[in-house]
Amino acid sequence: MITSTAQGELNENNLLPSNGWLWKARQRLGLRQLSAAFAGMAGRMSSTRFPARLLFVCLWATALCKTQATTVLGPWVPLFKAVDWAVGTNTPDGTSLPHLQVVNALRVDLTDPDVRMFATPRTTNYVLNLYETGGLTTTNFLTTYTPQLVINANNFHDPNTLDSPSYTLPQWTKFVVTGELMTTGQVVSVQESATDAGTFMFTASNQPTFIPTNWPPASTAGQYTIVSGLYAVLVNGVNIAYPYTNSVDFVHQVNPRTGFGLSKDRRYLYMLTIDGRQSGYSDGAWDWETADWLALVGAWDGANMDGGGSTCLAIRDTTGHVVELNHDSASASYRVERTIGCHLGFFLKPVPAFINDVSALPDDTAATVTWTTLSPATTQVQYGPTTNLGFSTLLYSALVTNHAALLTGLAPGTGYYFKVLSSTGGNPYVSSNFFLITSNYAVTNAMFDLTNTWQYDTTNLDGINWTSPSYDDSAWDGSGPGVLWVDNRGPNAAIYVPLNTEMPLDPASGYPFRTYYLRTHFTFTNNLSGVSLLFQDFIDDGAVFYLNGTEIYRLRMAAAPALIQNSTLAIGYPCSGDATCPDNWAVTGPLTTNLVNGDNVLAAEVHNYNALSPDITFGLSLAITLPYVSNPPLGITVSNDTANLSWTRGGFTLQQANSLAGPWTDVPGPIVSSPYVTGFSNLATYFRLKK
Repeated sequence: MITSTAQGELNENNLLPSNGWLWKARQRLGLRQLSAAFAGMAGRMSSTRFPARLLFVCLWATALCKTQATTVLGPWVPLFKAVDWAVGTNTPDGTSLPHLQVVNALRVDLTDPDVRMFATPRTTNYVLNLYETGGLTTTNFLTTYTPQLVINANNFHDPNTLDSPSYTLPQWTKFVVTGELMTTGQVVSVQESATDAGTFMFTASNQPTFIPTNWPPASTAGQYTIVSGLYAVLVNGVNIAYPYTNSVDFVHQVNPRTGFGLSKDRRYLYMLTIDGRQSGYSDGAWDWETADWLALVGAWDGANMDGGGSTCLAIRDTTGHVVELNHDSASASYRVERTIGCHLGFFLKPVPAFINDVSALPDDTAATVTWTTLSPATTQVQYGPTTNLGFSTLLYSALVTNHAALLTGLAPGTGYYFKVLSSTGGNPYVSSNFFLITSNYAVTNAMFDLTNTWQYDTTNLDGINWTSPSYDDSAWDGSGPGVLWVDNRGPNAAIYVPLNTEMPLDPASGYPFRTYYLRTHFTFTNNLSGVSLLFQDFIDDGAVFYLNGTEIYRLRMAAAPALIQNSTLAIGYPCSGDATCPDNWAVTGPLTTNLVNGDNVLAAEVHNYNALSPDITFGLSLAITLPYVSNPPLGITVSNDTANLSWTRGGFTLQQANSLAGPWTDVPGPIVSSPYVTGFSNLATYFRLKK
């Protein structure tokens, strides 16, 4: 597979999302330094498509300019095709807005045919006004539905409590959404009352309509996507939110905010987040401040969407990794993203550049990478298992606009980062990093499941070689079937996998021991070449795993070479803090050399996140994949005096010969991507694919 969202250019001046320059700048710079950082960035951008001159805009109340004000909107930077991003800041000084603020704003060109919206769909066993959507964090919305950009939208609540949901509800909790919600033409939520009635409607071609007070509800005929805010704050260019300032209603106090707006000509959709509840970084905003920011970025009409701990804006970069553009208050306060009942996502294309249309077609041990350039240029790809890359294809110096390169020597079922390079007229161009995963033609054999039995011990084993196959664990507790657990509050009903074996608490504290040690045996009798170990676990909180005495994986533990001891705490925890969702991971390549024919010992040490955390959970299943040979199909169609050869797998070179016996030679090019069109000759010609 290949994940592609945005693309950069011009070697070291590449500042697009996979580099995350602006994101990193906001992490390390104070608010007063941020405008200087933008100025520096503008200088770096002067040789690219970005403008070198910056426009710093100030506002006061209704967006009137004041000299020396410290309300600053940075430049609009292309983020995706048809989507620009700007960062704004406000430092109160008596002439600016009254609160410390960091604002992330997006401008979406609705006239671009490549913009496609996707709001949260119906949940399973959908019931209108009872079970409407399945909650996801913003990160998981991106990875589940694979848009390039997502932001929170409608308000929502837990039907079981009729209140705002807590920050610790698990993924796929069923929520009721307030206000109208429609996705891909299907109604998810209807307008229930005159509240939550700031409604944005979009046809299939993204023609927008804004209804400030959607009551009684307007017709949804012909609409494709609908989201609704809590209330309008900007109507016909007028800030109507001032009366909310003295309200005792919590929603009208200073909070993190999400705002949507439309330009007067309805060409642009504006979306912004105002971070809050983070002292010294960003306080949040009143409703009228949200309206002013919407007006400042270019909106004519706008609404306050759901906000607070739900305010979250994130993208997927060119490698598929999630980058949160704002600082949501849930992560800042609770170290966990909030499970949200309604998102608005966007499927987008990369920013047009000199290098475009980067695509990868991987096979098991090779991959074909293709791209286009605006003018004829050279062809080369750098690739490797990490972002440091380390490998390169040969430079193909012929100047072409349609490029194809073959990556060889890859490992099956493995992820690789890559970037493409093209040069013309002495000017080098380099794409952002992309990511592919090779196929793994394999059969899978289960070794053991979550109910597997384990020996376990709570003794401090620092300095003892307890992971060795020869270690005598007969004095350990067990063997108890998984899942193994300990919780001073009793069994956790939120964990849906079987809690079979209860381990002891530390009698000295009444809490779990910081570390529990576990060992099990399994038998392997197949060919060892090319095998992969596939694990699924339900673990709270972190663990280190060993195969026949050699460490193979760390889960939520300090990375190697950090020393792991009995007192070491995990550095993270699963899901919302409980083992309610699985971790899936694989061991491939050199680490599988520890596997032996016959008896194997798998050992693990599971660590708590906090010395006073009340629970530890451990369950693990193992499957082993064995490779097999998969021959590629080569198709041919004949039309008039030409033959069209095509194939659907990457990593192959097309060869030809005048007889089946050969000799076989590469078709000049060489030809490494499909399709290939050739004319007929007087001699019979045979073709084959070679890896």
